[in-house]
Amino acid sequence: MIRNKAGAPRRATLQTHSRNPARAVPGPRRCRDRLRAGFDRAVRGRRSRAGFLREDCGRGLLGHRVPRATDRPPLRRAVNLGLPAVWGALAISYKMACPLAQENGLGAHVVTSAVFFAVGAGLMVHVRRALLRELRQIRRIAGAAQNVLLRPLPPRIDGLDIAAAQLSADHGASIGGDLYEAIATEHGVRVVMGDVRGHGLGAIGTVAAVLGSFREAAHDEPELGGVLRRLERALARHLRERDRAEHAFAGPESDHHAAEEFVTVLLLEIRGDGEVHALNCGHPWPYLLARGHVRPFVHAEPLPPLGPFPLPARLPAESCGRLRPGEGLFLHTDGAEDARDARGRFFPLLPALAAVVRDGPVEPQAVLRAVFAGLLRHTGGRPDDDVALLVLHNDRRPLALNHGRVSQHVPR
Repeated sequence: MIRNKAGAPRRATLQTHSRNPARAVPGPRRCRDRLRAGFDRAVRGRRSRAGFLREDCGRGLLGHRVPRATDRPPLRRAVNLGLPAVWGALAISYKMACPLAQENGLGAHVVTSAVFFAVGAGLMVHVRRALLRELRQIRRIAGAAQNVLLRPLPPRIDGLDIAAAQLSADHGASIGGDLYEAIATEHGVRVVMGDVRGHGLGAIGTVAAVLGSFREAAHDEPELGGVLRRLERALARHLRERDRAEHAFAGPESDHHAAEEFVTVLLLEIRGDGEVHALNCGHPWPYLLARGHVRPFVHAEPLPPLGPFPLPARLPAESCGRLRPGEGLFLHTDGAEDARDARGRFFPLLPALAAVVRDGPVEPQAVLRAVFAGLLRHTGGRPDDDVALLVLHNDRRPLALNHGRVSQHVPR
């Protein structure tokens, strides 16, 4: 117990080693009070900042700040609101105050009609410019969202040249019911190509569910069978949730069933030595591209599509052989082979591929351009189904024997 000079006990305080006694550390109660006051000030400031964000701005799909109407420049807001009022005031003023507007002669009627025509044209031009600005903003937002969902693939992944593109059946949309992705993992380059039942914007939700599951499972699962089971579970969960939401919205009389939905999926795993393994659920097999010839890469029977039927207990990956340096793989959805012209004839996909690689090496971008150009010519520029194409080209150097050890040389 510490006592003062009068002998009464006094409260102990913590002291610093500073020569300035004013810098002594306060007691526990004062520390607690100061911490509580500081915490209250921080909370009030955070609430005020959060309220400002909720009132004045929003957050976009990518987390960036999205301006609202209150963020527009004052001059633009004044022009948008004041210009129609000015046009209307001019028209009313002319009609009510101008002596020429009160006359009944032909010339007066012509002048009055010209004035009102100019006012109407000015209003239409103003509305058109405002709608075009709004449309450009909506297209930028939609393009950002579509790029997040079906992101552009890099031109090169682990020694493989890659080119991919999609053509949606819905006008104005860059994505639809087809999906693709290629990811470099510790197990090799894993690729998915799929086709959701239906086409256009109505299938985007299912595409998002399947692609999101693949991007996680490709890194986590050591075998392709595990990746496929993860895709099946993600699809089933998405269909259950969507069916429950639609049933609650439409009522008991809704006749939509999740069992009618399915997705065809092709999984590929290209290892460092070029060995290719695959799992196919109802999807078209890829074509092998080499200088001067094109042939189907695999002739095995695929599994049923995901959705209507459960996967078998064992899912051994199909060994498809080796993708040698200089060779390529052409992956596609059934929209490329089922596209018809005005006479009902199917698009000749195999001859189109053979014409591209007849006299030169396999170049993914050249293959895509040639096939899409031929497809648009065949369908008159209006395909009835979504089309997705993906071309892989093995640009790795051949395996070299170095002091009894096999090494892989990949150009940079």
